[in-house]
Amino acid sequence: MNTSPMKMTYREACRQAIREALLSDPRSFVMGEDVGKYGGCYAVTKGLLEEFGPDRIRDTPLAENGFVGAGIGAALTGLRPIVEIMTCNFSMLALDQIMNNAATLSHMSGGQFAVPVVIRMATGGGRQLAAQHSHSLEGWYAHIPGLRVLAPATVEDARHMLAAALADPNPVLLFEHVVLYNAEDDIDPAVTAVDIEHARRRRAGSDVSLVTYGNSLPKCLAAADALAVEGISADVIDLRVLRPLDTATVIESVARTHRCVIVDEGWKSGSISAEISARLAEDALHELDAPVRRVCGREVPVPYAAQMEEASLPQVGDIVAAARGLVNPG
Repeated sequence: MNTSPMKMTYREACRQAIREALLSDPRSFVMGEDVGKYGGCYAVTKGLLEEFGPDRIRDTPLAENGFVGAGIGAALTGLRPIVEIMTCNFSMLALDQIMNNAATLSHMSGGQFAVPVVIRMATGGGRQLAAQHSHSLEGWYAHIPGLRVLAPATVEDARHMLAAALADPNPVLLFEHVVLYNAEDDIDPAVTAVDIEHARRRRAGSDVSLVTYGNSLPKCLAAADALAVEGISADVIDLRVLRPLDTATVIESVARTHRCVIVDEGWKSGSISAEISARLAEDALHELDAPVRRVCGREVPVPYAAQMEEASLPQVGDIVAAARGLVNPG
């Protein structure tokens, strides 16, 4: 048995997770736009149609409300559907099914029905796909009781979160950032599972907490490296789970650093960053030696032009400046 780390891309980690689910549970199947013959818009499901056949890798019409509803119905009958929505922008067409059916049926039935559906979707900007394919809407879904919302930012989480999501009797939404698909990292064969309950500290520090998720995690880690050169020690927290939020881990970090920068690619108004800021104000105000700072996406539709898209999204320099301003306000 190979016990040495092996290098894997985030895309391949997602594909291996899906393949493992299909091999281990005959109730599992994949459905969505272009998941079969085309191999997925981001090539995550490439080769799975040939291995598992059209009954388990099911191409659907371009009708999110329809095929997400079909996935929810399949989950109600005891199957374990993995539904892929090409981009989270398109999930708005299925919002009725996700919010009014998937998130509510267990509650409205007094627990008589479970809805164990997993819905995967690409999120975020940085690939010059323009405004209809580049937004970060996971914060909207994190507002809805009855859903679990996950945002794997590492190859390891991309590899193992799906299994935990499929084991959950409730609907789970997995947001995979489009820029991360090409990211590569070592996978430790000894790690066979991750939890979908808690945030993770990705770097220990003592001067300022950088709280983030998704593709902003590598930016925060790069910012932490730059800050270290200036003598500023950054504690980097990867939220990973956006609903339910692991507030305790964030507060524990802030209790050690007493300063916090929240980095969120979504728009600032009504965002995940706003929710975390409010929770810190409610439950950890006296731990803060400075106001919370937020580095978020500009409140415009994500532009197509490369330099404008870059300017609209949080970047390493923005994070460094925000953290520096808290630690050395002069």
